[in-house]
Amino acid sequence: MNHQTSIAAQPALENIPTGSIPQHHVGCPRCGLSLSIPTIVPGDQAQCPRCHQHLVRVEKYPLDTPMAYASASLMIMIIVYSQLYMIVDMFTLHVDLTLPYMLSSLAQQDYSFLAEVMFLLTFGSPLLFLLLCLYVYIGLYYQQVLPGMLYATRTLVRLRHWIMVDVFFIATLVAYIKIIGMAQIHFGLAFWLMMVLAILLIRTSQGVPEHWIFYQIQTLTGNDPTLIKHSEHTVSCNYCLFEQPAAQNICGVCGSFLSRRKPLSLRISMAFLLSAIILYIPANLLPMMITRSPNSNLASTILDGIEYMWKDGDILIAIVIFSASMAIPILKIISMLVLLYSAAYKPLMSPAKLTILYRITESIGRWSMIDIFVVIILMSVFTSPLAKVTPGAATVYFCGVVILTMVSALSFDSRLLWDEAKKTHHPYRRRKRHQL
Repeated sequence: MNHQTSIAAQPALENIPTGSIPQHHVGCPRCGLSLSIPTIVPGDQAQCPRCHQHLVRVEKYPLDTPMAYASASLMIMIIVYSQLYMIVDMFTLHVDLTLPYMLSSLAQQDYSFLAEVMFLLTFGSPLLFLLLCLYVYIGLYYQQVLPGMLYATRTLVRLRHWIMVDVFFIATLVAYIKIIGMAQIHFGLAFWLMMVLAILLIRTSQGVPEHWIFYQIQTLTGNDPTLIKHSEHTVSCNYCLFEQPAAQNICGVCGSFLSRRKPLSLRISMAFLLSAIILYIPANLLPMMITRSPNSNLASTILDGIEYMWKDGDILIAIVIFSASMAIPILKIISMLVLLYSAAYKPLMSPAKLTILYRITESIGRWSMIDIFVVIILMSVFTSPLAKVTPGAATVYFCGVVILTMVSALSFDSRLLWDEAKKTHHPYRRRKRHQL
């Protein structure tokens, strides 16, 4: 039996302001609940009453706000990548550090993989996200369907997971605490503006509701996706959430592949997770960072670095690195194993709690990149024969772990948790009925 829920009453159509979405049906992408949501006017939002997933959100100024934040972010990004990031003075060593300098240092020392990772996560993905955002919103502003608008919208939505400017900024603070005891550091304009850029990117990402965008694009072409009502012959798109005829293979609203659940979700997610587990072994056994000086040549693993910082009195940094490099990856792997088992065989807890676990798992994985960014910053600072830092082989494996666990979480379909709980008549359901 299909479960339909109405969140609020429907106002008169003639009173609906511009930029609103009229009453329509959606499917929750987290728990699969079919919902009839009311008209969403600018400044309002709707969420699933069962799993509390945000479904539809419309900015108070739906066209102006995202364009303003995206434009400001783009201007700040240009300054960040063209100005000094920090100045380091240590004995006779003087380093004027910029973000392009960090990238070139990695490439010149044959660490092109790390250079590509840093470039994509701190510059490439944010830049492409902002350009696509402006492209889509300019088309909406001028009421024109530009070429590839649907594809551009799908791409910018996916890019949100791979923007790590905020992670890099926190990694800079960690590196600062490690360096300050050995050198004098002066932050440049780019450092302070990177904090502003991180905030603007987060706000821009929040202000781009893909459900609303797809609706606006369709209305420009004369289509109204809200007219399709939920029935046994329709399926909710996994990406735009609009109901579509089940006989279709491609969503008529956003152009994505149409299916009731993500195809082969559990197998794909498990494959990426197993690959991450395999890579996590050499990531911990091999050196993460190699420190060279005239009198010593020290190769330290992740645990060695944490132990050294703890004994040296940098307890806060040791905790941060331990959390990012050890606790988060291990907990994420365990969480994904619990979720995959619960979706494939038997729920280990209520689907509501499992959904919360998935939401946390999906959001924290990116912060494991702190350790990689710290190594990159230290390598860029210490380049003289007196003190030289180079990334160890573990950095490549650890990057792989972070990326693979993120892809594993993004490939997982949390609606399968609710499907399995319903099939197995999880005890949680009976207890809830008894309490009611």
